[in-house]
Amino acid sequence: MRIDRPARAQLATCAVASALAAALCACGQENHYVAPPPPKVTVAIPVQQKVTRYLEATGYTSAINTTNLVARVQGFLQKINYKEGEEVKEGTTLFVIEPEPYKLKLERAQAAQAAAQATLKQTEAEYERQADLASRQVASKQALDNATANRDSARARLKEAEVDTAQAALDFGYTEVKAPFDGIVTARLVSLGEMVGANGPTQLATIVQTAPIYVNFHVNEQEVLNIRADMRRLGISGEELKQYPIEVGLQTDEGYPYRGTLNYVAPLIDRATGTLAVRAILPNHEQVLVPGYFVRVRVGAADEHDSLLVPDAALGADQGGRYLLVLDKDNTVEQRKVTIGPKVGDLRVIESGLKPEDRVVVAGILRAIPGQKVDPKLETAAATPGAGAGAK
Repeated sequence: MRIDRPARAQLATCAVASALAAALCACGQENHYVAPPPPKVTVAIPVQQKVTRYLEATGYTSAINTTNLVARVQGFLQKINYKEGEEVKEGTTLFVIEPEPYKLKLERAQAAQAAAQATLKQTEAEYERQADLASRQVASKQALDNATANRDSARARLKEAEVDTAQAALDFGYTEVKAPFDGIVTARLVSLGEMVGANGPTQLATIVQTAPIYVNFHVNEQEVLNIRADMRRLGISGEELKQYPIEVGLQTDEGYPYRGTLNYVAPLIDRATGTLAVRAILPNHEQVLVPGYFVRVRVGAADEHDSLLVPDAALGADQGGRYLLVLDKDNTVEQRKVTIGPKVGDLRVIESGLKPEDRVVVAGILRAIPGQKVDPKLETAAATPGAGAGAK
């Protein structure tokens, strides 16, 4: 539809009039600033429960016994009676060095001992006869002295023969190299038919006892002071401490699946490191732990402590250390410096800086600005079952 020029001018005039009317109406109203509502946050009261404190350390495993098996006599290696890497029992014959030469030496020594015994028997009879004749003044004193000397010499020769027999028996026994304890034998270092023991003892293999097994770790000086204070408070003796239970886990394990007891505590602190050497012993029946492993060690306190816990995610950190955001009675946010303790599940023990009735911001932390008010919603933090505490 086509609109002529006078009509267009009339329409424009009406639009300007409408705009002026709206502006006049607006000038009659007052503008007021409306503050935004306080940000919403979620708060929780600290969980109160008893917590078992744990001392945690990194240690390493070591064999309770490790012995090199050596040839103590000279000869050709005749037998190897074990499979490399297999477990053997105490007393099992592992190597045999040709025994025949040493068996012959033993038989010769036994024969010499028998001859010495016969000679002694003869000289003792002669002594008794000469002593009887001398008592009746029939034989001369010289004859009695000779009989006495012959008897004493025969006794000495018998003693020498007995020593030779014992040495020959030892050498004969050394032709069999036996396991001194239950353990695993390493790969052999010699071959069948090889001459061993020619220039002193020859190492044949090594046997390692891995059940039970040692776990070695160190405790720093502050932890030592804390432990000794607890021992005095609870009346625990040093011998009782040596039987204290410990838990061990490998780097790939969840938790601490292996159990043992302390069996040695060093009597002094190493001045170079400021630590005390401690050793535990574990049964290791399944042979899971191998000497040389790095392991995680956990030792629980003898009693439980009443503790305050908050969600670990509620903690913040700055140059001054760790802190929590806490609300006062007017719902104003306060940044509270705290000292943290061990972690228990998703919760963290708070050692100091927090009171049981404090309301801690646990969600919406970025909206909680210190010094400003918030709109809190209270929720209950769940206690952690099995109140065992880990490391900080």
